[in-house]
Amino acid sequence: MLKKLLSFIPRSGKKKVSAYSRQVIPRERHTVSRSILSEPSKKVLNRLNNAGFEAYLVGGGVRDILLGQRPKDFDIATNATPEEVHELFRNSRLIGRRFRIVHVLFGREVIEVTTFRGSAADANDEDDDDRRTSEHGLLLRDNVYGNQEEDALRRDFTINALYYCIKDFTVVDFASGIKDLENRQLRLIGDPETRYREDPVRMLRAVRFAAKLDFEIEPETEAPIIELAPLLTHIPSARLFEEVLKLFSAGYGEASYYKLREYDLLDALFPDTVRALDAGEPEALIIKALQNTDRRIQQGKSVTPYFLYAAMLWPALQVEWRKRQDDGEPIQPALHQAIAKVIGRQVQATAIPKRFSGPMKEIWEMQMRLPRRQGKRAFVTLEHPRFRAAYDFLLVREDAGEIKPGLGQWWTDFQEQDERGQEKMLSELGAESPRKRKRRRKPESRA
Repeated sequence: MLKKLLSFIPRSGKKKVSAYSRQVIPRERHTVSRSILSEPSKKVLNRLNNAGFEAYLVGGGVRDILLGQRPKDFDIATNATPEEVHELFRNSRLIGRRFRIVHVLFGREVIEVTTFRGSAADANDEDDDDRRTSEHGLLLRDNVYGNQEEDALRRDFTINALYYCIKDFTVVDFASGIKDLENRQLRLIGDPETRYREDPVRMLRAVRFAAKLDFEIEPETEAPIIELAPLLTHIPSARLFEEVLKLFSAGYGEASYYKLREYDLLDALFPDTVRALDAGEPEALIIKALQNTDRRIQQGKSVTPYFLYAAMLWPALQVEWRKRQDDGEPIQPALHQAIAKVIGRQVQATAIPKRFSGPMKEIWEMQMRLPRRQGKRAFVTLEHPRFRAAYDFLLVREDAGEIKPGLGQWWTDFQEQDERGQEKMLSELGAESPRKRKRRRKPESRA
């Protein structure tokens, strides 16, 4: 049986050696079945095998099936180069510069095919144009190809280094991933500090997988995270935007949020929000918004990035808005200036595409319009394209205890009424409004 030793030095400084052994688990001893695989993934596997290449279902697809879950994606690893894969599939495209991969397109389903990656130690950073690192150890370019074993030990977590062979129905495990699945434990392959420095996003992935799978992060994998969390500031803001969506838009956003706070990782993603929370701004609205988002996803409903960002940045906006009002700015201009300032600072941490930042501004601005319902204002507000999102945000604010309940229920009832009922509600609203008392004229004094 093939064995490979990888040494790593824990934070304690004591050298430790971990042995990784290639294990082949036969069909009768695992739960991965071809019937669970999507038809497109089976087509890709079979065509690669028939062309004389090795090809395996790998990573999260194998992991999730073994955990009794339905995989979201079916990724494939092969010894074919990206160009060879591209040549085999007309419905494919080559993408990526940092890592070259192939997307094989089957309608809405995309099968991602990666070539086995080689050992990092075998490449000379200075001489090899296929591998480049930054001064912080961050991998900038990494297209060193290798064999299946090298590919497995280059993956991030042991539970993602599992391969399913469609030819003989075996599962190949190089890093004791099956054992970690049984122990519900998340463990990095190799030296955690080195792996985090190579790609700091692995810290976010550790948190995301721990939240998604309800796994514990193994102590040595956990140890460097808080210290290395600032390395995330070296990651492009556009990539961090995508990571935020993965963390908060997959049905386990609340659990992800708590872990990001626990490991000081939220600071790099939402620095103004963390400063506001640390200064005493309540986080209840964020929690309620994430709970609401998780419920929607579990019910099969859609969620929008701009609603999530509106909630995550709300504490920072409140601080900036109050500051400007305290400086004497009128309430409405102060809000507009605060919005511009908060978004301007946020995009330095995580990008916010304009198609999301615009609606997010409207959600915030409409929080001032929703209480103003007299006359025709309610009808105008109801027709606003962002009304539904702003209304949902209002309900979250009430649920968080930020404002007194009542306004949200009024808007709920107003939407359910026909035009006559709406007119009646508005007339009742007008009757409830306090009237200005007329000042009585003093009687003229008589001579």
